[in-house]
Amino acid sequence: MKALIILGLLLLSVAVQGKVFERCELARTLKELGLDGYKGVSLANWLCLTRWESDYNTKATNYNPSSESTDYGIFQINSKWWCDDGKTPNAVDGCHNIHHSHAAAAAKSLQSCQTLSLRLYFPLVAWKSHCRDHDVSSYVEGCSL
Repeated sequence: MKALIILGLLLLSVAVQGKVFERCELARTLKELGLDGYKGVSLANWLCLTRWESDYNTKATNYNPSSESTDYGIFQINSKWWCDDGKTPNAVDGCHNIHHSHAAAAAKSLQSCQTLSLRLYFPLVAWKSHCRDHDVSSYVEGCSL
């Protein structure tokens, strides 16, 4: 959980300014934060996920008309289930109102969020379609980790 909190703080602070990571830069950042092997998930899987969810862009957003929700950031965290953005009808807000436009408040909320775990990241459609049961080693290839 500590690694996810640190990761969240980093990525939320970057999201305010916006950053598109280079693949190996993100790989090094995630490794430094201790996510390589976290809960048995390889660094290559994290890179695959973020490539297909946001193309490594911390300011990526995607509106989902069918659920009237929005996916935010590098991991495309959904406003219906995880971060009530104040615009999503019937939002569950599993992380106590994480607003991505206010990094300090979001970081404080993220620290208190006990439900944020791999359940958030790996049920995502992009990971299921592009990463699960695939050879993802190319995502960290040549990164001198």
